[in-house]
Amino acid sequence: MATHPIVEYTSPSSWALIEDKMSPFAKETLAKLIKFMEDEVYPAVRIAHAQLPADPEARWKTIIPVTADLKVKAKKLGLWNLFLSKAHYPQWGVPLTNLEYGVMAEVLGRGGQLASESVNCAAPDTGNMEVLARYASPEQQKKWLVPLLNGETRSAFSMTERFVASSDATNIRTTIRQEGNEIVINGHKWYISGAGDPRCALHLVLGKSDPENSDKYHQQSIVIVPANAPGVKVIRPMRVFGYDDAPEGHCEVIYENVRVPVGNLVYGWGKGFEIIQGRLGPGRIHHCMRSIGAAQYALDLMLQRVTDPAKKTFGKYLYEHGTVVADIAKSRAEIESARLLVYSAALQIDKAKAKGALKEIGIAKFVVPSMACEVIDRAIQAYGAEGVSQDTPLAAMYAGLRTLRIADGPDAVHVQQIGQRELKRAAAVTKRHAEIKKKEKALEGKYKVKAHL
Repeated sequence: MATHPIVEYTSPSSWALIEDKMSPFAKETLAKLIKFMEDEVYPAVRIAHAQLPADPEARWKTIIPVTADLKVKAKKLGLWNLFLSKAHYPQWGVPLTNLEYGVMAEVLGRGGQLASESVNCAAPDTGNMEVLARYASPEQQKKWLVPLLNGETRSAFSMTERFVASSDATNIRTTIRQEGNEIVINGHKWYISGAGDPRCALHLVLGKSDPENSDKYHQQSIVIVPANAPGVKVIRPMRVFGYDDAPEGHCEVIYENVRVPVGNLVYGWGKGFEIIQGRLGPGRIHHCMRSIGAAQYALDLMLQRVTDPAKKTFGKYLYEHGTVVADIAKSRAEIESARLLVYSAALQIDKAKAKGALKEIGIAKFVVPSMACEVIDRAIQAYGAEGVSQDTPLAAMYAGLRTLRIADGPDAVHVQQIGQRELKRAAAVTKRHAEIKKKEKALEGKYKVKAHL
């Protein structure tokens, strides 16, 4: 039987572990995706960068031509909205599980933003489409979700605020209040991904609608705000390690007396926290899946560099120096370990949805981006000055992955949550060990010995 092309991008062992969990449709789609990436997308990555104007104003008004062409081709091939599982979204989804999409997302991760956008699987649209598919009314879905699913528009998720520690969502200060048949929004946000895109049609805005509620997790609501609504002011694109990530960007946005119909409220008053938890779970795993692809690509680049005869130093290949071979081995081992961790989380989401996979998602969220940063850093070191230049993708990859340790909840929050979860096991662990000790004592009496180590 022919080997699936995915093993060239992952490993035979990891594929053997999950192959029987992949449907025939998933295997066929995965093979088709790999071919599309190899033939169309990967060769276009540098072209897309070249088509983005350097002019500070024009770059925010540009729809990159090669990206638009790739989206048309991908849609015709059926490589579209792969992230949206039919099992969870019967009306809108495709017949792929989170695990099956996870394997595909790793392939997408090698091509950066272009790869994901070309198949309509780019953040923040993915999470926003999931929110609208799960929580929006039929009217909201028709007006806002369908164009996103068709790739006709893009979107922004507006949560992070400039003047508060908004990694704790209960600190949000943006106000959402009802006046008659309208909702009025006032707030100051920043690092709002997607808000700079000329195709951005809507912002999903999180704010406080009931600040006096005794339950701090029911004080927030989410409202659909048209990007062109009066009072929506995109102040500036924020940079990430010097990168502006145009044309999507991560923008500072002020909402000043923005008025929208009451019908733009998503799911109901006080449901904001519930919605963001449902949104962030799968989104965090999608990021982790792509991160592993980026790490694998960085290792591939490192292998090319250290075996390049043109880059010999002191008469030796780079891999013949110092700890280069050990660094390659560490990267390989860390990628393999992280991949299995993400597969486990994706499988648990498929079985128990995001709420039933909080432990696995949390561990993956703080393990995978750190791993990818380490792998990319080793590759940068092998490239020397070129590794931190614009002539390789490594510097931009590192910037994106380092930022991911903050986005969607900082590492420290996830570490704390997992640690607290583990501590809850202490009583049961202590009890179990006490029972074993009791049986040990009985054996000491029976055999007339004193147990020791």
